[in-house]
Amino acid sequence: MPDHPSYDVVVIGGGHAGAEAARVAARGGRRVALVTMQREAIGRMSCNPAIGGLAKGHLVKEIDALGGLMAEATDAAGIQFKVLNRSKGPAVQGPRAQCDRDLYAAAVQRLLAAEPLVAVIESIVSRVDFSAGAVTGVALADGSRIEARAVIVTTGTFLRALMHSGETKTVGGRFGEASAEGLSDSLRVAGLSLGRLKTGTPPRILATSVEYSRMEVAPGDAVPRPFSILTDRIELRQVSCWTTYTGAEAHDVIRRNLHRSPMFSGQIKATGPRYCPSIEDKVVRFADKERHLVFVEPEGLEHPWLYLNGVSTSLPPDVQDAVVRSMPGFENAEIARYGYAVEYDFVNPQQLEPSLQARGVEGLFLAGQINGTSGYEEAAAQGLLAGINALQFLRGAEPLVLGRERAYAGVMIDDLVTLGTEEPYRMFTSRAEYRLLLGCDSVYERLTMLARSLGIVDDERLRRVEARLERTAAARLQLEESELTPDRETLAWLEPLGLSITGPTTISRLVARPEFEIDSFFSHCASSGRFSGVAAAFDGLSSEEKEGVVNHARYAGYIEKQEREARSVRDDETLRIPAEFRFERPGLSAEVVEKLRRVQPASLGQAARIPGVTPAAVAVLRMSLRYEQRSANGPGRGAANLP
Repeated sequence: MPDHPSYDVVVIGGGHAGAEAARVAARGGRRVALVTMQREAIGRMSCNPAIGGLAKGHLVKEIDALGGLMAEATDAAGIQFKVLNRSKGPAVQGPRAQCDRDLYAAAVQRLLAAEPLVAVIESIVSRVDFSAGAVTGVALADGSRIEARAVIVTTGTFLRALMHSGETKTVGGRFGEASAEGLSDSLRVAGLSLGRLKTGTPPRILATSVEYSRMEVAPGDAVPRPFSILTDRIELRQVSCWTTYTGAEAHDVIRRNLHRSPMFSGQIKATGPRYCPSIEDKVVRFADKERHLVFVEPEGLEHPWLYLNGVSTSLPPDVQDAVVRSMPGFENAEIARYGYAVEYDFVNPQQLEPSLQARGVEGLFLAGQINGTSGYEEAAAQGLLAGINALQFLRGAEPLVLGRERAYAGVMIDDLVTLGTEEPYRMFTSRAEYRLLLGCDSVYERLTMLARSLGIVDDERLRRVEARLERTAAARLQLEESELTPDRETLAWLEPLGLSITGPTTISRLVARPEFEIDSFFSHCASSGRFSGVAAAFDGLSSEEKEGVVNHARYAGYIEKQEREARSVRDDETLRIPAEFRFERPGLSAEVVEKLRRVQPASLGQAARIPGVTPAAVAVLRMSLRYEQRSANGPGRGAANLP
């Protein structure tokens, strides 16, 4: 076969990571070849047709702020929107959307088709080619070749993939789709060590075979809140989900058939996700639980299937039939597709730079489940940052590395490259030590101007972000400048709101009180004509923006404290460790040196987060790095250049 034209970037895989990587590289002005097994599978939702959730929703908002496509596609396909944890603080709330799986894939494909610099090539990459420690291109299964200076590997669960259903094993990374068999070998040639992980999916049920009256309705929010700043309103018809549960009958069936489960028979040797276990794993690990909750979710407005969230399994079909039909509402259910597990190769992410470039291999970037993560959102965020850093590599510019105080994506990537993972990694708000700084309401002011400086944000998104920041800044200023004194008139005015003051204050300080209720306050302002400037400033805000302004006032003290903590460690984050730096130093034990050499931290801050690297060892490293900086800068010049 004749070779293809050369490209600046080759993206391997058309999943959530690959779609983000391809679009952002094209938006940066580079010619991109997106190589995928099936064009119609681009953006396909392999498992649950849902986007967002706790911490995952934060990742989607960050993707939108940086110019990514996941939020746009979600708004075009969302059929139920819900903010989870509404009763808790804003730092741990999570927007989520149930999607129409067909509309979602169509939206991703449409967004990519709008990029003239993205070419989709249907094929399988059999090999990544290297020369002198740098990528030169890829070879395809048909014998042809694509030359490129940057390659982004986003293969998901398709590397040497093996599907399991009971005793049956089938080669493939997804139902009806092939496995990428040769690529793992070329990654090993590049010096990368690989391991095996496992994921799974539940059975799909014919929607017409279920008795909905025997389940509990799980509605979405009355007013859907879009994910993307480009979306004014959700246009699709919204639907309900339902809940049911497994019980004693299902658990007895599972226990009697554990010997037929690939997980327990030894047929599957890879590690599965701790936080999304199979139903058979739940029954064994939580033997005292009488039942397990199951979310019943439609796969689309017109799609004939239901998704059973919480019943992931690789048990044989006859066992799945018995388990499903034991659940309330599913007594006569028909399974349209049985659940199965997938084993696949992944790369230990400690072998990557914080830019997601493979250490020691110029131009080779990895993103998504190949790095040991689980979930669409984790994959998409990595794909976006890998695409950005492939751009920066081609530009000869510094990579974009988001700090832990700046983005959940930064927390995730730092966790992966510093700590590695032995099981599929999932993002949680608890992983972020500065989560008060990482709310969905502040995502655009944290990230969009940064994306603008990289030339990857479209004009309309930028216009909307700038307008949003102006509106919210004006509303904050109104709150801070609107003063109240405890005179008789003011006290009488506050009494219907259940508020009182004993000295001069501002509305901003009132907002911080737990008894303050925003809607009642502005309704009172409107009816009384008092503080009309505040009311007018808030009247122009969306519900999300109002909550953001109120939360900023309410948690200002805590936010300032976390900002001080982040500043106190920023010096260590900016103190870079050169690639040629030797860790063998007086004062560092052999164990610490071994850990440092394995991870090869890019900064002193990253070194300090490696388990087993003590504060004393960090102090030795800091002194050594500063000494070498001063020596490199010459007499009289070093101090001025220190972080």
